[in-house]
Parts: sequence; C-alpha cells; structure tokens
Amino acid sequence: MRREKMIQAHPKEPGAESIRTMKKMEQKLQRAGRKHAKLYLFCNFMALMIISAYAALMFSPTIQTVFPPEGDSRKQMNMIFVMTLFGCVIFTLYATGLFFRHKSRQLGILMALGASRKKLFPGLFREVFLLSSVSSVVGLIAGFPLVWLIWSACRLFLVDSPEMALRFDFKCLTVSILFWMLATGSACLNAVRYVRRTNIMEVIREEHINEPVKELGKWCGPAGGLLILAGAVIGYGAPAFWQKVMSAYPPAWLGVLYAPVFVGLYMVMLHTVVNGWGTGLGMSARKRMPYRNIISRSMMKFQGKQTVNNLIIVTILVAGACFAIFYLPTLSSSALLEYAQRSYDYYYEYRLDQNVPSKEEVKALAKEHGLALKDWETCEYITVGAGHDRMVEEADGKHFHIEYKPISSELTLLSEDAYARLTGEPAEIMQGSYLVVTNQEESSVVANEGAGHLTNMTTRKQITTAFAGYLHNDLLSGRRSLAVVSNEDYALLEEGLSNEWRGVMVRFGIDGKDSYEFAKDLYRRFVSSFDESCEISCYYDRVEQIMTQEAGEEYWGDSDPFTLLSYDEMESSHFKLSWRYQPKFRILDQNDFLVNMSVFFMMFFFIFIVCLTTALIICYTRCQTIAMNNRYIFDDLRKLGASPAFLEKEVRSQCGNVFRIPALVGMTAMYFFYGMILYANDRKITISELTGMGVCFGILILIGAVFVLLCRITVKTLKKQLQIG
Repeated sequence: MRREKMIQAHPKEPGAESIRTMKKMEQKLQRAGRKHAKLYLFCNFMALMIISAYAALMFSPTIQTVFPPEGDSRKQMNMIFVMTLFGCVIFTLYATGLFFRHKSRQLGILMALGASRKKLFPGLFREVFLLSSVSSVVGLIAGFPLVWLIWSACRLFLVDSPEMALRFDFKCLTVSILFWMLATGSACLNAVRYVRRTNIMEVIREEHINEPVKELGKWCGPAGGLLILAGAVIGYGAPAFWQKVMSAYPPAWLGVLYAPVFVGLYMVMLHTVVNGWGTGLGMSARKRMPYRNIISRSMMKFQGKQTVNNLIIVTILVAGACFAIFYLPTLSSSALLEYAQRSYDYYYEYRLDQNVPSKEEVKALAKEHGLALKDWETCEYITVGAGHDRMVEEADGKHFHIEYKPISSELTLLSEDAYARLTGEPAEIMQGSYLVVTNQEESSVVANEGAGHLTNMTTRKQITTAFAGYLHNDLLSGRRSLAVVSNEDYALLEEGLSNEWRGVMVRFGIDGKDSYEFAKDLYRRFVSSFDESCEISCYYDRVEQIMTQEAGEEYWGDSDPFTLLSYDEMESSHFKLSWRYQPKFRILDQNDFLVNMSVFFMMFFFIFIVCLTTALIICYTRCQTIAMNNRYIFDDLRKLGASPAFLEKEVRSQCGNVFRIPALVGMTAMYFFYGMILYANDRKITISELTGMGVCFGILILIGAVFVLLCRITVKTLKKQLQIG
C-alpha cells in the first residue's frame, strides 16, 4: 500500500478525523494557515490597487491636458509616483517573504510525512499562483473605482468644473500589468526556492527563526540622517551641475545619485529597531538602565529585517504624501498674495488690430451692474524681437552649446512715460538700456535679462541695448516678458511697426464694492472680441516662430497640442492659465482660483490621500503581525506575573515605534527637502513661500495627529486580541 494512503490521525485524539490522502492533509494545513494567506492577499491587493489607481489618474487625459509637459507640477507628480512605486515593490516583496515564512511549516510537515518535492510543487505553485493572480487582478481592477470614488467625492464636496470630468486612458494598464507580473513572478520564484530546500527541520522551524539585523552602533542613526540630507542635495543639484559643466542634457542615470537617501533611510530605521530613540542616545544612559524597555526592543530586534522594511516603506509613503499636499498651500499663498497686492482692480491688454470693447462700452456695462469706474488709464506698448542666449543642439542630440541670437524671442516694451502714467511710479532709464518689470518678490520666470539687441519685426530696424535692472509691479508682471526703455529708444523701435506688433494696456478700478457678475460679463465680451490670430498660448513665441521658419525649420509651437487653444473653452482652466492675453480681474481671479486650479489640486490631493492611507494601513498591518508572532511572549509574561499596565506599556511601545518614527522621519525630511527646492528655484525664500511653508507646517501637525489617533486605536485593538486588561 502506498505510504500516503496509510497516514491517518490518532483514533483516540479528541475530535480527530481520518486523513486518508496527502491531498487532504495538505488542504487541512492550508485551512490552518488561512489567516496568513488572507494577510498576503490583502497586502498584494493593496499594492496593486495603489499602483493601478495612481497610474490611471496620472495617464488620464483629464490630467495630461492640464499639466504642462515640462512643468514643475508634472515633475512632482512623476517623482511621487516613482517613490510610491518603490515603496509598493518593497511592500509586495515583504508580503511574499512573510507568507512563505509561515508556509514553510506546512511544507516541512508534509515533507517529514514522506511527501516528495516533486509531488508538493504542483500544489504549492497552483496555490501561490492563484493567490497572487486573484489578489493582483482584483487590486488592478479596484484601482479604477477607487479613483472614481475619491475624484467624485471631491467634486461633490470641494470644487467642481466641467473640465474635471474624469476620463481614463487604458495605456495606464501597462504599468499595472508589469507590477502584477513582478508580484506574481516573485511569489512563484519563492515557491521554487522553498521547495528545493533540503533541511526539513530548518523548513519546519522557518516560521520561528528570528531575523535579527546587524548592530552598527549608536552612530548609525545620526549618520543616516546626514546621508539623507546629502543624497537629497546631490541628487537634486546633479542635473543642473551636469548641464552647466558638461554642456549636455543630463542623462537619466543621474537619478542614482539619490541612492544615499535610501541608504541613510535604512540606517535611520536600523537605529530605530536596534537602539531606539527614546532610551537615551548616550552609552551611559544604556549602562545605567540596561533593562529599560528590553522586551519591546528585543521583539523589534528579533524581527529586525521585517520591521526595517516596513518602516522604510511607510517613511517613503509619508514623504510622498507630504510632497503632494505641500503643493496646495505653496501655490495658493503665492497666487492669493499676488491678487491682494495688485494696485488696481482691472487690467488687460490687446493688440491694435483687435476690436475690443471701448471705454464707453465698459462704462455702460458697469452701469448695468450698478457700478462706476475710476482711475481709468491707457497706454500703448510695442512688441519687438529681443536677443537671447539659446541652447543649440549638436549633431548627436545629447550635447549643446550656448549661442547668442540677436533676434530670438518676443519682448513687450513700454516707454518710460507710459510706465509712469500707467503705474504712477517714475522710471528713469538711460538710452541704450532697459529695465525688466517683475513682481515685488522678483520671482517672475519670464524675464529676459540678456538682450543685447532689440529689433522692429516689421522693418527689421535694430538697436543695441543692455540690461539695467528691475522695476517692480505685480499688476504688469506675468505671462510675457515686459521691459521699459527710454522714450528715445521707444520712438526708434515704434517707427514703421505694424499693428499686429502694437497694442494697448488698460487699467482701472471700481468706485465702491466690486461685482463678480460684472467681471464675468466683461471677461466674456473681452475674449469674444479677439480674432483667430490671437488664439495662442503664452508659451507661443511669434518672434521665435518667424525666425525658425526663416531658417527652414518647423516651430514646435505649431504642432504641440498643449499650445492649441480655443475661444469655445474660455471658461476652462487650461485657457485661463495659458492664453496670451488673459486679463487680470481681481474679483474674478480670487473667486475662480479654486476652480481654475481644481485639476492640479485634485491630482495632488488624491496622491496625498492614497499615500497617507496606504502608510496607515501598513502600520496597522505591521502591528497586527507583531501581535500574532509574539502572542506567546505576552502569554508567558502574564503567567510570570506581569501586570496589565506593564503589558499595555510594551504593546504601546511596539506600536509607537511603528507609527511614530517613520511619520517623523518622512515629514521632517520632506519639509526640509521642499524648502530646499523653493530656495533652489531662485536662490531665495519669498514672503509668499514662507507663508506657504507655515501652512505646510500646520498640515504636518494634522498628519501627526492622525498617526497618533490611529496608533491609539491600534493599541486598543491589540489589547483585546492579546487579552490584556
């Protein structure tokens, strides 16, 4: 008779049932390990759902249409995605390893009873493949309704606009499927590795084998913090350094210079597990109280590898959540402060070849709304071709050289008299020079400070010039580069210039309380008065387009979808944020700010919710794992006479380390990193940026409160499971 058919449970054992085949034995062991299979399913499901949801939103046409292709907002979105992807990969590999640590006991028992590896492998492979595939597919599919639910809830309760209608591009499935293959492949490879192990007793005891980590000493934590700082600075600054020194576009591999961040993060978490941060940083403190928190520290150390991996993942997710949510207050504070500092309520400009509403028509419209105008002032401006340093690509497409082009880009010019009349501020300029108009904080990114020549684009008459400094006016600075020249230079450049290069600037205020409805009506009439030649984005440069065509090349703005605008979409945020002649109406901008920025805000708010929720779930899951693995320790302590208060203190210590340390590290590191980015943009921190960072600090306090609250809930849950108190 075959050996497996002779196996049966002891007939005198209470509740025993006959087990006549090895297959039934295997099924019974699988049922016994159901809780570990559920944990693996949950972890795999969560990772796939997060990646699927993030990819679905990131590839959505709703997002792609609004986010500038090379803008900072898109770079931030991609950076957080990479961080999240890295964290989910580690989380998936950890879940796989944890599942097989518990699965090894089942394999060992079956092997000890005579089952061959050849017979065990098909069943194990089938189970692992089924668990991995089902959890991955369900998670992949669940990502789409998750995005829709969060997006719809925010549209319902926060802000809504027609362009926020969510659309999906199923190219995003490429990322999700690749992640699915990684999750399933790693599980199957682990199955092969565990079946091939030869030491049966080692296989059986795998579940109880500790995973201590190497102790590197007290210097490990502080050194890790310095590595995080160094990696962030080097990684962020390397592309600009490479471009300046090598005269070449930075290669993608420069991203590896961020590696010290992850090494330092590992060292900080290793220090947390081995030494902790609350028992005194000096050796003398440890010598005076060698047994303080010894139980909680020992449980952390004996499961060190698992714990360190989890803490790293949570830290990365918390950092990603903070990076996303910081975008909202920094952008909002800058815009709202600029609206408040404008010297007049209304400002707009138009070309002379356009038939916009006249002063009498605007007055009549204001009268219909019960308003009266004041401080009406107009002045003419011209647009010329300005010299500029340009990057010219070499034949290999990787290197470039800087070349000055006398006619390179558009520059809007005011005469010194016109500027004084429009702003009420004097401007004295020497002939042969120009002053750039920027905002009060000098953070405008469209200023041309290197023009050596100014050219009339109709007659091609050219004069030499030089940058002479700044003038500050928030109302005039914005989407295009604006400069002020002497009256003499202005007259020379204006002579013979056609109307398509000439224009008028208008500013006025409201006598009394303003009306949103008036601003809305004026905006619609103003936009509708322009013809198709002005249906262009602020990124579209007419001078560059002309010079590119004259060189026999195609101008990028003629084919890039992002520069294409339509007057039919004048209410969309894409139009309002990109149109070259977008007016500045204070009451309209203040009231519509949230709507105009809704897609940007919703994207980053979604990332924040997903990353933070995932981090909290991982923390909770890790605490549950600690409770399951160390239940016998708490039982033994209870039998030895440990009081409920003592046991609760140990549980609180374990949960505190899991929740507190990664939250603090992630929030602190990202707060300083974000501040570094703001400083690196223009080598200073402006008032609006300081205001935004102050709001960000308040957000960190709220995030910390959420972690503390969930930590307390987790402690209460574990106390019930461990029967403490």
